[in-house]
Amino acid sequence: MATPASAADAAPKGGGKKKLIIIVAAALVLVLGGGAALLVLKKKPAEEGDDDAPAAVESSAKKKGGELKAPTFVPLDTFTVNLADKEVDRFAQIGIILQVDDEKTSETIKNFLPAIRNNILMVLSHKTSGDLLTREGKEQLAKEILRESSRAMGIELDDEDDSGASTDDQPKKKKKKKAAVESPITHVLFSNFIVQ
Repeated sequence: MATPASAADAAPKGGGKKKLIIIVAAALVLVLGGGAALLVLKKKPAEEGDDDAPAAVESSAKKKGGELKAPTFVPLDTFTVNLADKEVDRFAQIGIILQVDDEKTSETIKNFLPAIRNNILMVLSHKTSGDLLTREGKEQLAKEILRESSRAMGIELDDEDDSGASTDDQPKKKKKKKAAVESPITHVLFSNFIVQ
């Protein structure tokens, strides 16, 4: 009787190994098929002559020596602030990522992070929910964050809203000089944006 019991035990083990091999092979086929499909889908818009795809790549990466150079991103901790609405208590929770050209600039920004966070909090705390709910409001906020983040590093950028507002010629010349200064931060991106 010992022989039939050991034969019965051996049969499920062999069948279990076959099932495991089949499952692993099926999973491998699915992963490889998905990867191949992803490559085909990524290359397809560029092959069809989609003009938007190359423009998007070039806007997020700068050409240097004929090669596209990928930007570096510096994520900031999420900001939670009370908004300046007078009629009701409202707050915003906003995730911000700063885009810079290279890793060296990223390290410089990290050194100034406390001052940058302070300036961003000051900008956010003066906004109302109405300011932040529109696309134009978010774009304006991104410009202000860029300006204030640069200011924290000692770089004064020209305020685009005030350009040409004065009739005196001397301040206009001064603003032209400021416009030549470039910020180490190229873009301000939002990773999350909640207003309650």
